[in-house]
Amino acid sequence: MPVGRAAVSGSVRDRAPHPTLPRKRGRVGWGAYVGAMERLRRRKDFLAAATGVSAPTPGFVVQERQRGDGGPARVGFTISRKVGGAVERNRVRRQLREIVRLSAATGLHAGSDYVVVGRRAALGIPFVRLTEDFSGALKRLEKRRPRVPRTTREDNSSTSRQTLSGDQSRS
Repeated sequence: MPVGRAAVSGSVRDRAPHPTLPRKRGRVGWGAYVGAMERLRRRKDFLAAATGVSAPTPGFVVQERQRGDGGPARVGFTISRKVGGAVERNRVRRQLREIVRLSAATGLHAGSDYVVVGRRAALGIPFVRLTEDFSGALKRLEKRRPRVPRTTREDNSSTSRQTLSGDQSRS
């Protein structure tokens, strides 16, 4: 039981945590769980993603590179000083992170690295429009993604079946 000022003031330590706020890492928002997604942190990963396909929009550019493994999608953000001062860059970065978080469960392809490059125009574009642009960019990336050829299963059961009556083709 708290003693002194903490008992009177209702210190933060005295209160129970809010039941709907996230308590663990990996949970975001008001209890909504977003699928597994990691951040890109190394320069070589950013450079590798730049060699892949890209989809430009007025507010940002989305670059994608397929890693080939089945791991979770990884996302990195780049906002250069051309965008503006620290306050403006952080505003763009926060908006882009939220857009990616909202669409992570449905739009991002597992086993891929994404880099979102912010542009100065993103400061003047409404959030809803940026969200629509991001989903459109992901659809364009899906179309440009190289298709993995599927192995066709040969159905030998119908073509090489021998009849029970002994009729076989003679050469």
